[in-house]
Amino acid sequence: MAKLSTFEDIQTLIRDDLDAVDDLIIRRLQSDVVLINQLGHYIISGGGKRVRPMVVLLAARACGATSDDAVQLAAVIEFIHTATLLHDDVVDTSELRRGKETANAVFGNQAAVLTGDFLYSRAFQMMVEVQQMRVMEILAETTNVIAEGEVLQLLNCNDPDTTEKRYYDVIYRKTAKLFEAGGQLGAVVANQPEEIEIAMVDYGRHLGNAFQLIDDALDYSASAEEMGKNAGDDLAEGKPTLPLIHAMENGSEEEQAVIRHAIENGGGDQFDAIMETIRSTEAIEYTLRAAKEAVNQTTEAAMVLPESPYRDALISLAEFTLNRTH
Repeated sequence: MAKLSTFEDIQTLIRDDLDAVDDLIIRRLQSDVVLINQLGHYIISGGGKRVRPMVVLLAARACGATSDDAVQLAAVIEFIHTATLLHDDVVDTSELRRGKETANAVFGNQAAVLTGDFLYSRAFQMMVEVQQMRVMEILAETTNVIAEGEVLQLLNCNDPDTTEKRYYDVIYRKTAKLFEAGGQLGAVVANQPEEIEIAMVDYGRHLGNAFQLIDDALDYSASAEEMGKNAGDDLAEGKPTLPLIHAMENGSEEEQAVIRHAIENGGGDQFDAIMETIRSTEAIEYTLRAAKEAVNQTTEAAMVLPESPYRDALISLAEFTLNRTH
């Protein structure tokens, strides 16, 4: 297997496809409503790595797809992802994303929610154009599962009795499901048999889990400059993510009481004390081991594909997920 040494190497491998996706996104963002254009361009150009579209493109190439459908669906996936970001930031009252003000902070909550709705509906227009009922089935289910994940996360918020199982259920629905759909769509547009489609489903699911696990670890270990958002935001919002769940399960009774209170009430003011418990219980290391295991499973899934630079890039993409700082 040929390893790609940098994230940019992977981007170079599919540069033409990525450029085509960016061009398509810009074209399909256009609306007669000026505010939609302004807000849509603000968030789409916000510095994201386009990891989810890359999964679609690499999976399609690795599976031998020859049509332009992969580019279309990669743009659809990015629109769905962007819509969820717009809605998430309103729900979480977030003010920073990727190092700059969130769309809701700049344009207001109403405009952010409604533009998110526009992006969802534009994504469905675009997926219809592919004219494959299988594609529609996958993406209709995906958007529904994501919506369920948002509600489940809301239920877990401020609940100190959230278990690891409930946590993993949320991150599958909120994050991994869209990665899973991206991998699956790559196989579908290449008309691959069920075995390959299942392997790409597994690849996407494990990659999405790893991505979110790293995100949740970084919230307690990275600086605001690295993350592009405020460190400790999850704690301040009362979100019981895996580092916090592990710390609470393994801390002293006194430490458990502090974490419970912080989750119930949003504990930004107790950040330093809770960080000490996270360090002493090795909660970050525990979360990183879970992410590493998920990445190992992505490699296992990808190895079902025939050997190619695109298969190698899928494996390298997952490994880079472990090393990201934002």
